[in-house]
Amino acid sequence: MAPPLIQLKDIALTFGGTPLLSGVELSVSAGERVCLVGRNGSGKSTLLKIAAGLVEPDRGTRFVQPGATVRYLPQEPDFSGLATTLAYVEAGLGPGDDRYQARALLEQLGLDGDEDPARLSGGEARRAALARVLAPAPDILLLDEPTNHLDLTTIEWLEQELAGRRAALVMISHDRRFLGNLSRSTIWLDRGQTRRIERGFSAFEAWRDEVLAEEEREQHKLDRKIVAEEHWLRYGVTARRKRNVRRLGALHALRAARRSYRGAAGNATLTAAAADRPGSLIIEADRIAKSYDGRPIVSDFSIRITREDRIGIIGPNGSGKTTLINLLTGALAPDEGTVRLGTNLAMATLDQHRESLDPNETVADALTGGRGDTVMIGGQPKHVIGYMKDFLFAPEQARTPLGVLSGGERGRLMLARALAKPSNVLVLDEPTNDLDLETLDVMEEMLGDYAGTVILISHDRDFLDRVVSAVIAPEGDGRWVEYAGGYSDMLAQRGADLSRPAAMRPKAPKEPLETKAAAPIEARATKRRLSFHQKHALETLPKTMRELQAKVRSLHDRLDDPGLYARDSKTFDALSAALAAAQTEVAAAEEKWLELEVLREEIESG
Repeated sequence: MAPPLIQLKDIALTFGGTPLLSGVELSVSAGERVCLVGRNGSGKSTLLKIAAGLVEPDRGTRFVQPGATVRYLPQEPDFSGLATTLAYVEAGLGPGDDRYQARALLEQLGLDGDEDPARLSGGEARRAALARVLAPAPDILLLDEPTNHLDLTTIEWLEQELAGRRAALVMISHDRRFLGNLSRSTIWLDRGQTRRIERGFSAFEAWRDEVLAEEEREQHKLDRKIVAEEHWLRYGVTARRKRNVRRLGALHALRAARRSYRGAAGNATLTAAAADRPGSLIIEADRIAKSYDGRPIVSDFSIRITREDRIGIIGPNGSGKTTLINLLTGALAPDEGTVRLGTNLAMATLDQHRESLDPNETVADALTGGRGDTVMIGGQPKHVIGYMKDFLFAPEQARTPLGVLSGGERGRLMLARALAKPSNVLVLDEPTNDLDLETLDVMEEMLGDYAGTVILISHDRDFLDRVVSAVIAPEGDGRWVEYAGGYSDMLAQRGADLSRPAAMRPKAPKEPLETKAAAPIEARATKRRLSFHQKHALETLPKTMRELQAKVRSLHDRLDDPGLYARDSKTFDALSAALAAAQTEVAAAEEKWLELEVLREEIESG
């Protein structure tokens, strides 16, 4: 095995009372591709900073092979004292590095080098930071959330760029597909310690679940052993003093092991507060258009969104995703065309602008609005500490200023505020940013169970494949096309990747987006069709209706017993309530099926 380029041994670090890192090991050799995974707040970013030499641990050693170059990508780059993005990138070059690479990489990433760092968007800042760490062609790249704020096309460009480099990689990311495509080894940072497997991220989650299950079995055995020894202490002590003293000492050791055990962190409890049921139509846009300074952002776009649809909007940064979602939700008026909103809509919105959070405000005040110690969840009061626990905040964090929260903690806080509002339509802008993988899993389950409609913007390919039933993608010149299924389905139907109008050349703000779509795609843009979710409902609803009707008949048969009420009035009341609920479900299923059947006939005849 090749000698390590960088090695951390027995690293320990404590913030407050609980050790953040305890005996941590990290070793990376030339050409290795390592992903570092763990829960939000587990110390991943801190460990990467120790590896970069930016944080001094309480204990342990750091070794970097003489002559090896290391570059570190932080989550929040520091542009202070630098006038342009080119100056920022060049400041990261070493004495013998090729200065041409600074401008070349900026141009590949859609920047011209003259941008003022103070005016950069989140995506532009991330691209400039990537150019700074890639330009020197280092031996070791330490990347903390490299895909944050990047659009899909830039993420895919970054994957190809990193795959073609010889540098050793250590990556932290919430993007499953990015990690799966690049990693060859996985280090799991859990409760202050590291475990490593020589397999990529794709094998991690099954391995982690096995480890936690085995740990749970061992703790169960320990608990049983303590119970047995305590029983002996009460009833089985004999006169053999030496043996008894040893056994009592062993019992104390078992109890100490149980007390010192740190269980795995639980999962967040994500539940969206429900509003009243809306009508079947949520949004209908007919040939809408919007332009800015003569540049078409949305052109001749039509869509019909119905109850329980899951719509994903994708595209390069600057392609108009936020504009499109604002047009569809009625927040922005179109220049042409009409948008019709359904009845009884209650929208809850999550945006990606976490800088709007007041850094001096506390977690509790951010959730309650500074009004007492209760949060209104769907119109019902809940104590703020209890609601914080649902989103994995410890009670002692209630008075923590938002400015010291990690990126993942800020993400969970924004999510907590959005989900507290009663809704039947969720509008989510980059909901996955900074969330750990376990919280992502819970969010996917919550969105799958959500009784309303979901419209989201995301650059997470795996998340899109798991959650949405249709994808809206840009085709240039303001044209947008709806594809059935998730991101992978979109690629299969489209036959090509998304174009990168702003990422392969310097920006030209006044030029229209590059047109890449062919004529058949243009025709497809205006053709109405059933979404994947609607097709599935049409196929499965008849069976659902038959099952519900059988349930109604069975309940009727039981209630037809003339002596039931006299014998057991409680059972009679329960059966009556169940019958009313089943009849309501039958009516709703029949209404949904009829609506979809009418829509299918309209599409086929049109």
